[in-house]
Amino acid sequence: MSMFLGTHQNRFDAKGRVSIPAPFRSALRTQAQPGEALVILRPSHLHPCIEAWTSAAFASLAQPLDEYDPFSEDHEDLAASLYADAYPLDSDKEGRIILPDVLRAHASLSDEVSFMGLGRVFQIWNPAAAAERRHQARARAKELTSSRKPATGDAA
Repeated sequence: MSMFLGTHQNRFDAKGRVSIPAPFRSALRTQAQPGEALVILRPSHLHPCIEAWTSAAFASLAQPLDEYDPFSEDHEDLAASLYADAYPLDSDKEGRIILPDVLRAHASLSDEVSFMGLGRVFQIWNPAAAAERRHQARARAKELTSSRKPATGDAA
């Protein structure tokens, strides 16, 4: 499986389009199935950014809904939060997309955007917020790894 790696910065053009970075486009095209959107965008529940999913990854995100009664309020709330703000998009020949206004507002995007790879998904950020998020994530990762107890290797 192709992964989304690195952080890339691009600008919106005069028509409001932004180019998906070439390595991300390649990974999206590798994973896309005929008849599916190239990418599915949705607002992050945790951060002021846009999440970008392949169709297959998005389908796996929805699997926990199967555990709920389809006529329950819990199912409806989860389904609304997952699907109501999801936007399947295809790019033009140059790999450009137009971000829906509601997503641009959620991520406070204006002229420039940062694309941040997270392995199986990527995020689209305001560049200053992306830099701060990477800083926070590194600090938290350091804290998480330093608090783990080393494996002893003893079988006794």
